[in-house]
Amino acid sequence: MLKGAGFSDADLERPLVGIANTWTEVTPCNVHLRALAEHVKAGVRAAGGTPIEFNTIAVSDGITMGTEGMRGSLVSREVIADSIELFAMSHMLDGVIALSGCDKTIPATVMALARMDLPGLVLYGGPIEPGRFENKDVTIQDVFEAVGAHAAGAMSSERLRVLEDSACPGAGACGGQFTANTMSVAITLLGISPMGANEVAATDPRKQEVARECGAMVMDLIAKDVRPRALLTRTAFENAIASVAATAGSTNAVLHLLAIAYEAGVPLAIDDFDAIAARTPVLADLKPGGRYTAVDMTRAGGVRLLVQRMLEAGLLADAMTCTRKTLREEAASARGEGAPVFLTVAEPLKPRGGFAILRGSLAPAGCVVKLAGHDRQHHSGPARVFDGEEAAFAAVQAGAIKPGDVVVIRHEGPRGGPGMREMLGVTAALVGQGLGDSTALVTDGRFSGATHGLMAGHVAPEAADDGPIAYVRDGDVITFDVAARRLDLEADLAGREPAKRTHPYTHGVIAKYAALVGSASEGAVTRPFPTTKEHS
Repeated sequence: MLKGAGFSDADLERPLVGIANTWTEVTPCNVHLRALAEHVKAGVRAAGGTPIEFNTIAVSDGITMGTEGMRGSLVSREVIADSIELFAMSHMLDGVIALSGCDKTIPATVMALARMDLPGLVLYGGPIEPGRFENKDVTIQDVFEAVGAHAAGAMSSERLRVLEDSACPGAGACGGQFTANTMSVAITLLGISPMGANEVAATDPRKQEVARECGAMVMDLIAKDVRPRALLTRTAFENAIASVAATAGSTNAVLHLLAIAYEAGVPLAIDDFDAIAARTPVLADLKPGGRYTAVDMTRAGGVRLLVQRMLEAGLLADAMTCTRKTLREEAASARGEGAPVFLTVAEPLKPRGGFAILRGSLAPAGCVVKLAGHDRQHHSGPARVFDGEEAAFAAVQAGAIKPGDVVVIRHEGPRGGPGMREMLGVTAALVGQGLGDSTALVTDGRFSGATHGLMAGHVAPEAADDGPIAYVRDGDVITFDVAARRLDLEADLAGREPAKRTHPYTHGVIAKYAALVGSASEGAVTRPFPTTKEHS
């Protein structure tokens, strides 16, 4: 049968290398991966291996944002990891190179490699070049915020359409330090992606050569029997977390690194993120909280320069990577030019990382607060409570949210959503209406990497697990105290009934996910026997 598929005896005598592709035609993040895979395969063949390409799905966060389809985004992470594992196991592959693009494909591919522990690596398809609108660089973030400005009467329909037509000029993943580029940097620090490979833009001709080099590299890993779990150590995870903090990256990295650690068998807890972020300054001036795009970061020295500065400051520990060189050896050749994306440890953009982990009476099992793009450490205000994202978005667009309010969006957690949707539509609309600096938001759902402002996500226990967020009522006072790491609800919950919401998913993949998924505070991974009660 293999010969019927075109393989020869000579092909089958060589190591069989799976090319796990996440190509689809639906999103610029992944649309170029079909062509890129040919260069990976050429590198494998030149190094003496036989490539076997197979495909899995990808769900675009940006396209599904604000719709029912967004429920599939986080679910797709598990489906992608499962499908890669099943193919590699069933066809007894000797190694795997995974091609990733849109947000969930990156952690999913690393989760699969960690699970299987076959020699391999991940190559990210690269960021998109920024669009141009009214003589400035723009990204998808600008479009979502413009929707809010349009609703507030601050932007015409014609200008919004021109921006929409300009923001995504071609292939590549969203161009700020949103989830995809955050995870691209993080998995480089994990050692599972070659340093310098991921950050090459999707449309840069150098990406083809990078792909061929990755094809040859996996053959070296097979020959030397270097397996993912040898790289995915506790030190590597601490380095990855530090990179997220130093680049003010997406809060989704908390979910994804917890999930990868679980698959790799490495003990990692949500509070570890806060301790590392607290000692790591923000060294990269990147969107959404800063000025520059991922392409600017590459030109300014990229991950090598970031790692070099962090190593010099003692913010990272040296560790081995899939190139069989250490982080220090890889960073020795760092050089950059162009925009001043990187700051020094002596004069950082901010003295501590771009997120914090809070606990308190509203989040006994923890939540993640984004600190990038604002300087607020404290906010106390009345709750405006919504059961689901759509109701909250409608209220924002109708002008019903006022300065000082704390918008509460519940029943959007991993199990109760189901699927833990991102709230970028709501958060961007608040910014677009000029409320980004005077309101706060609390949710058991997630945020996009493009979100900025005082926002608490991943609140656990979630509403579906009878967490305190299920008991909040309009007017209850909610207080953020970042310095004290507290998120508290000032209300007597005795005698209150929790808000209930049922979802329509009684069978199919979403129902299976809801039955098996665990807490956001543990990475929202699926397990045969998930734990859903976390009050202790």
